[in-house]
Amino acid sequence: MTAMRPTVRKGRKFDQVLEGARDVFMADGFEGASVDDIARNAGVSKATLYSYFPDKRLLFMEVAKNECRRQTEMALDEIDMSLPADEVLTIIAQRFTSFLFSDLGQRVFRICVAEADRFPELGREFYETGPEQMHKLMVEFLQKAIARGELQIDDCHLAADQFAELCKADMFPRLVFGIDTEFNETEINRVVHGAVDMFMCRYKATA
Repeated sequence: MTAMRPTVRKGRKFDQVLEGARDVFMADGFEGASVDDIARNAGVSKATLYSYFPDKRLLFMEVAKNECRRQTEMALDEIDMSLPADEVLTIIAQRFTSFLFSDLGQRVFRICVAEADRFPELGREFYETGPEQMHKLMVEFLQKAIARGELQIDDCHLAADQFAELCKADMFPRLVFGIDTEFNETEINRVVHGAVDMFMCRYKATA
């Protein structure tokens, strides 16, 4: 039987709490972040914080969803879709892996898995605000690259998912099974460039 999920309430200081919580979570991680520190950094009382978020996990997931929205909006604003396909794919891959292998990204994944049975909507809501938006961005780019004659793809949605999986190669399984907890720039770039090269080999338009 699915447990009743605690309810998030919004109020005048809701955004203020989120901003304060984001700073603390980014600095101390999920486990290290205390409610006292979050309330202090947000400039609110613990009672006010709990009135909005009765569970620290809910607060963390709200911060994570906002961060995903922010990164997606930045990508939409900053990525020049008119650049050659391999350059755009590299930028998208770098943004994707940057979040996926960050402490925030790792914590989000673990909480979604840990709470999947009790609160399945947590993962669903995060997916809708994060991965799904990046998927749409990827599909939009692929369609533009096809129209320009750079790529040849029959199923853009499948291709977008394939590219995301290529960006997780090697590192994500090691992360999930606790073999490694962080990756350096060289390791990430190896996977990013490998993903772009393989994708272009499969989908680059032939003359």
